[in-house]
Amino acid sequence: MKKLLVYLKEYRKETVCAPLFKMLEATFELFVPLVMAAIIDNGIREADTGFVLRMGFLLVALGLVGLACSITAQYFAAKAAVGFSTKLKHALFDHIQSLSFTEIDTLGTSTLITRMTSDVNQVQNGVNMVLRLFLRSPFIVFGAMIMAFTIDVRAAFIFVVTIPVLAVVVFGIMMITMPMYKKVQAGLDAVLGATRENLTGARVIRAFHKEEEEIARFEEKNETLANLQLVVGRISALTNPVTYIIINAATVILLYTGAVRVNEASITQGQVVALVNYMSQILVELIKLANLIITITKALACANRIESIFEVESSMQWEYLAGKDGLTAGKDALDAGEDAAKKEFAVEFQHVHLTYGGAGAESLCDITMKVKRGETVGIIGGTGSGKSSLVHMIPRFYDATEGVVRVDGQDVRNYGMEALRQKVGMVLQKAVLFRGTIRENLLWGNGAATDAELWEALRIAQAKEFVEAKEGGLDAPVAQEGRNLSGGQRQRLTIARALVAKPEILILDDSASALDYATDAALRKALKELPGETTVFIVSQRASSIMHADQIVVLEDGEMAGCGTHEELLAGCEVYQEIYYSQFERG
Repeated sequence: MKKLLVYLKEYRKETVCAPLFKMLEATFELFVPLVMAAIIDNGIREADTGFVLRMGFLLVALGLVGLACSITAQYFAAKAAVGFSTKLKHALFDHIQSLSFTEIDTLGTSTLITRMTSDVNQVQNGVNMVLRLFLRSPFIVFGAMIMAFTIDVRAAFIFVVTIPVLAVVVFGIMMITMPMYKKVQAGLDAVLGATRENLTGARVIRAFHKEEEEIARFEEKNETLANLQLVVGRISALTNPVTYIIINAATVILLYTGAVRVNEASITQGQVVALVNYMSQILVELIKLANLIITITKALACANRIESIFEVESSMQWEYLAGKDGLTAGKDALDAGEDAAKKEFAVEFQHVHLTYGGAGAESLCDITMKVKRGETVGIIGGTGSGKSSLVHMIPRFYDATEGVVRVDGQDVRNYGMEALRQKVGMVLQKAVLFRGTIRENLLWGNGAATDAELWEALRIAQAKEFVEAKEGGLDAPVAQEGRNLSGGQRQRLTIARALVAKPEILILDDSASALDYATDAALRKALKELPGETTVFIVSQRASSIMHADQIVVLEDGEMAGCGTHEELLAGCEVYQEIYYSQFERG
């Protein structure tokens, strides 16, 4: 929790004012029993109506001033808590964005969502409650004990014994429940993960008639979470009855002691009422404190979970070379060298190995290849052969565990992030679009692109025709994840989005799988006619999509089974022959 308190720095005034005004309210509250004692001893006993009315007005004044202090404290506490959670969410989101794919794959999407939403909200509630009650409740408890000593020392010793017993109960329950709340949040992660899978895969579940199995799996995870919450809830629920028993027992003893002291004429009836009122105040505040402890326990458990995300450091560090800025760092480094080899090859792999975090075996093994500027490279292989892994290393989504990947002669690890990513246009296997309009999605590639450039990118991606047919054209709405578009339309829009950026290297990672053969052929022809020396990587399961490439890389179990033109591979590569003849007839 200490590491998260840095986000409260801008709210120092609020974090001081909130508990200060709460303590002022508590101070006025502590005077109420003394006023009541005076009313009983001086007003009622002496039948002095005027005195009773004056003290009554004083009680109203104390109540109004206390109310004003309470409202002011609530305002400052809420402002600090909400501001704190806002900054924490921003920082957490920025940190998650800085993590590489390796860390995100390891942590999992569901737990990251839970920690950014539910956990941060729990911490926000904890901060709010602490600012309002954490100082007020102990102040009332110990203040009531001190005020009791001003009335009668012998009776006050009952307070001295009662308060430590109550503290043991409250803090003992807190120590037991704190680790349990961590398990509850982990159970919530599991439920969220199952929910996310079911919602994103609803069509697949229905297609295979697996609704009952998924309902049973969800119910199992939900039942586990419910059982955890019941156990911790039962333990937490002990707080109120146990504190009530202790306080009521202390009140009985206090009344007995007070009666004896009144008979001895050591104290008055009004003072006994004041002592009972102070004991009642302690009861109310300890119940509040017990509830506060539960909230703090949840908040601390959630804060530790959030801290654990901040403690995860990206395994990928970016270097920013000397240059005008991060956008041109890579170009500056390139222009500085006069080596012709740097300008000849767009991408180089030198004895590259890749092992994913936590994986036992290598995904890529000893990959060596050179790709000239302007070439089209086809990558083909069976499922799980490492095709996507290979191209993901060019924009540095993953780092090679051994060997070197070079872009324009520079090791990708020497580029600034923006410099490298501006060189590479990536179209991933899964076509992901964001809620908004077609124009807004295309402008991800280049925020300054003109309408003419957007339409040109759509033309090359074979998407111009269906966009023109839509009402609104470029301003036609796109639902979340592009659900109002077909699979082929989504893929063509993601290709257009990458083309808008005018990348030097364009990677199509099996991004035309939903296109028919005619559209696929038209797309490949348009890519061939791209202006400049754009290097194109096409990952595909279709031999027809890559057979006209300048060179074709054939992968099998993470190793290069062959590299060459279509004719060369068809003549001498068994793996390529097997793939090709499974799709085309011999002869």
